[in-house]
Amino acid sequence: MMNYTHDNGPPALTAHALSVTRGPHQVLKDLHFTVPRARITGLLGPSGCGKSTLMRSVVGTQAKATGTLTVLGHPAGAPALRPLIGYVTQSPSVYDDLTVRQNLDYFAAVQQPGRKHRNTRAAAVDRALTDVALTTHADALAGRLSGGQRSRVSLAVALLGTPELLVLDEPTVGLDPVLRRDLWNLFHAIAADRGTTILVSSHVMDEAERCHSLLLMRDGRILAEDTPEALRTRTGTATVEEAFLTLVDEADLDHPTPRQEQEKKAVR
Repeated sequence: MMNYTHDNGPPALTAHALSVTRGPHQVLKDLHFTVPRARITGLLGPSGCGKSTLMRSVVGTQAKATGTLTVLGHPAGAPALRPLIGYVTQSPSVYDDLTVRQNLDYFAAVQQPGRKHRNTRAAAVDRALTDVALTTHADALAGRLSGGQRSRVSLAVALLGTPELLVLDEPTVGLDPVLRRDLWNLFHAIAADRGTTILVSSHVMDEAERCHSLLLMRDGRILAEDTPEALRTRTGTATVEEAFLTLVDEADLDHPTPRQEQEKKAVR
């Protein structure tokens, strides 16, 4: 259980009236929230609630986003943010015909081109391999790795440049309990030792207890923004999952679906 209350300066992320519409469907609905620096913020909610769309908005790859979203003091998508953000998507972004080290060498060279950076790049690759516990698989072809190992290669790529903000889209999906534990230990070490801000999404509610703060989402809206302990206290529940379900019931009263409106009229 985590409960951090001291001030870390201006928020890493600030959103005001953030909305995204895709065709006739409004995916994100007038979001207002902040994400503290040097902490792990969990973005939790069921599949399809808008978590990935929100993360794409943060890294500046989401089209047709309206409202205001400030990232590390810059508008989301600003060129100045490119070296400051590490982004890991749900699908591993690696080249199957290259070894793990060759993948990292390639992405390190893209980030720091030129001979003068060669030693720095090599050190960054070695550090990233150690971070994700893949040193013994450095010479294995990425295409022959397990799904969990491929996910860790993608995470290693994101860690090459020691980013100020790490955006992780469901990085523990499909991993066994031991790997999940090890990755969360790594996330906490990165936040504590390097001062990195981590925004990590999940639909697994027990992972909420591992976060310093939470953004709970449903149907494109932020249901709550607080620490796990505060959410449990506010709802009088024992777990974040129970707190989430309580908040869902409250939200259904405030924002009923068309079907729920019809049911209410039928009862009347």
